[in-house]
Amino acid sequence: MNPQPVNLNWRKKGTVPIFVKRLPLAERWRLDAEADGLARLGQTGALRVPQVLGQGASDTEAWLEIEWLDLHPPDDAADQRMGAALARLHAVTGPAFGLERDNAIGATPQPNTLVADWTLFWRQRRLDFQLELAARNGYCGRLQDRGQRLLEVLPVFFTDYRPQPSLLHGDLWAGNRAMLADGTPVVFDPAVYYGDREADLAMTRLFGGFGPRFYASYEATWPLAAGADVRRDLYNLYHVLNHLNLFGGAWRAQAEAMIGRLLAAS
Repeated sequence: MNPQPVNLNWRKKGTVPIFVKRLPLAERWRLDAEADGLARLGQTGALRVPQVLGQGASDTEAWLEIEWLDLHPPDDAADQRMGAALARLHAVTGPAFGLERDNAIGATPQPNTLVADWTLFWRQRRLDFQLELAARNGYCGRLQDRGQRLLEVLPVFFTDYRPQPSLLHGDLWAGNRAMLADGTPVVFDPAVYYGDREADLAMTRLFGGFGPRFYASYEATWPLAAGADVRRDLYNLYHVLNHLNLFGGAWRAQAEAMIGRLLAAS
């Protein structure tokens, strides 16, 4: 893949400062997906998100105008508030897993065709999609062999666990959240769909940056089910494979190690 970087800048719309994202016209779909995701999250009232103020396009590029917010690194109190707020977001549920439209995870297309079976969704729309993309990018051999074995045993991880289709942020690493000056937690750059809430929580641990108060507050609001620690690798494997496809072979060893742990636990 050769994704185009997003051109970021801020300017004033009248007297109001706004944040503008620009992409080549051919990648307008990424901005459309982001606008849709921000709107869906904002409609819940569970978490603060930047408002979408406008969109447009020229002959060569597309742009997305969003609310400019004065963002700060989250403190412990914001972590605590965000944990409870995320649990409230996850309490918003849909009729099936996925979304009425496809969107993007970073610069990668993210297929979201709705399906009633979560295991089938995670196998087809997430892991198998990324493994096929990895094969097209030249990552074959052991990664593919063991990856296909994992897809075959996937139902084992859900024998006694039936998640509900919760509304997810979808790309919830520490770089996609902040707080306002008054301590209100803010999230942005979503990749929304309806899925297992554990997928959001798993990603918060992939790169770190969320404190113990965040997790304690979430679980005080809505405790996790048994087996969440094992399923964490299953959910983060999707993001590691995506990083492999976007950024190259340095992520291959981590993906293979995660697959190995999951096969050993199956």
